[in-house]
Formats: sequence, structure tokens, C-alpha cells
Amino acid sequence: MKEAAEFSIETRCDGDDCVIVLSGEINLRSSPDLHASLLKTIERRPARIILDLAEVSYMDSSGVGTLVEIKRRVGGYKGKLILISLQPRVRGLFQITRLEQFFTIAADVDEARKA
Repeated sequence: MKEAAEFSIETRCDGDDCVIVLSGEINLRSSPDLHASLLKTIERRPARIILDLAEVSYMDSSGVGTLVEIKRRVGGYKGKLILISLQPRVRGLFQITRLEQFFTIAADVDEARKA
């Protein structure tokens, strides 16, 4: 049986932007940590929260649900949640669920800051 990739979160806030680099698998086990971390970031009310998913190898419905809730909360204070650098497997999940139309998805941090 394949060992699940260790999940980690690294947050860097600079001015109006917070870039959050996620790595590993976002699943039922790691989603509560992601949720708590994102809620803490939202308290700062940054104009943009940029989630770097380049190192996220897998995301299940609990991860998607967390991101949907956080996007709504960020939109509630007129901020933006932007996803960047999605791996093909994760991008496919957003395409299948048609959430690529709900989320702003950018190639990288520079493109996200212009969104």
C-alpha cells in the first residue's frame, strides 16, 4: 500500500496578499488542519489569498468543500481566493466538478496578483 504524502502548509503574508503553499494530499485527514489555517489567515482580511497547489498530489471532496467554504468567506469581505499551479490530477477534479468556473485559477503568483 502506498504511503500518503505528508501534508504541510506554509503561509507568507506581504501587504494585501497572503500566499499559502500547500503540499501533500488534501483529504479527510488533512482538511481540518487546512480549514483551521485558512480561517486564521482570513482573520487578517487580506485582499488576495493565493493558494499554491503545485505540490498537492491529491485532493478529495473534503478538500474541495473546505476551499468552497473559504472562498465564500473571503468573498464575504470582498477579498479574492485564487488557486495557482494546479497539478493535472487536481485540475481534473476542478474540471469534472465544474468548479473551475467558480474559482479563479491562475498559472502563478504574478498572474494571481493581476486577477
